[in-house]
Amino acid sequence: MRAREDARRAGEPFPTAGVLSQKLITQAKQTPDRSWLGEVSSVVLQQSLRDAESAYRNFFASLKGERKGAKSGAPRFKSRKDSRQSIRFTANARWSITGSGRLNLPKIGAVKVKWSRTLPAQPSSVTVIKDAAGRYFASFVIDTDPAADAARMPDTDQTVGIDLGLTHFAVLSDGTKIDSPRFLRRAEKKLKKAQRELSRKQKGSKNREKARLKVARAHAQVADARREFHHQLSSTLIRENQAIGVEDLAVKGLARTRLARSVHDAGWSAFVHMLEYKAARYGRTLVRIGRFEPTSQTCSACGVKDGPKPLNVREWTCTACGTLHDRDHNAAKNVKTAAGLAVTACGAQVRPGLVPAQREETGSHGFPPAPRAA
Repeated sequence: MRAREDARRAGEPFPTAGVLSQKLITQAKQTPDRSWLGEVSSVVLQQSLRDAESAYRNFFASLKGERKGAKSGAPRFKSRKDSRQSIRFTANARWSITGSGRLNLPKIGAVKVKWSRTLPAQPSSVTVIKDAAGRYFASFVIDTDPAADAARMPDTDQTVGIDLGLTHFAVLSDGTKIDSPRFLRRAEKKLKKAQRELSRKQKGSKNREKARLKVARAHAQVADARREFHHQLSSTLIRENQAIGVEDLAVKGLARTRLARSVHDAGWSAFVHMLEYKAARYGRTLVRIGRFEPTSQTCSACGVKDGPKPLNVREWTCTACGTLHDRDHNAAKNVKTAAGLAVTACGAQVRPGLVPAQREETGSHGFPPAPRAA
């Protein structure tokens, strides 16, 4: 990154990955100040250069408007104080899995691994990750067969609409209500105590590092519990339904309100993302409806828009047909209708047929989760 910045300031073209590899790896190993580069696998160093190149490519594409989504910031220097650190070994690194189930990494040796499941196919690369809590994980990239993945899910003709909320995490169009676990709220007392202990420690001391790890592990427990809940619920919904309708919520906007902590605790975006990639992998359909669809204002029985209602109104009666509605259940029904999943009495769909989700990055998302290092 420093070489690229120096070239930019000098008005010169950016050096290619090959030039950087020769200068920053091959030649640098021969100097006394950079001789330590020879202590690690050269593949890891090459992958770092490729990651930097991808970061610059995404940054420039974002500036030109060629990249969808939020704007990408300029690449930043890495630090050993970063909360997440990782190294990637490709097939060229000649890493392997031993007969006893250990992960053999070049210039590191055989590492004991606690496997979460058996690998379904031969992996093409492995990324070793260290998180803020000091835990190590091994993430494998595996190519899977789309037909085999689709066969793992039982055939079903069920469809469902989902209304996400805070009182209940999700309310389904069939009336099922899933309580919000509120993992962060339940752990607040423990987190506050750990954070107070950290603030009292002297900066740079060993006791402060111990306290920092304690805080990081407490937050990791909350994040792991939330992720496990999202995985179990999303897998159940994908398994039981052929098509799912969900709202495209403005999470960033809601996160700037007084409900910010509860919104972040719910983790709606992560949950919908799980539904999206699992639907693509297992041949299901996920339909997002617009965030401005008046699902809470429309009567699901007669279709009359009855006007906006404050959040404290949990039940209301339609002025046109007199139907008594539960606010969230009614919204879930309207989500299903707006997504084109509702069926009329004659058996016809309310809206045109569904378009199956596209399968992307085969095998990059685990279901069940990928193997984990101890």
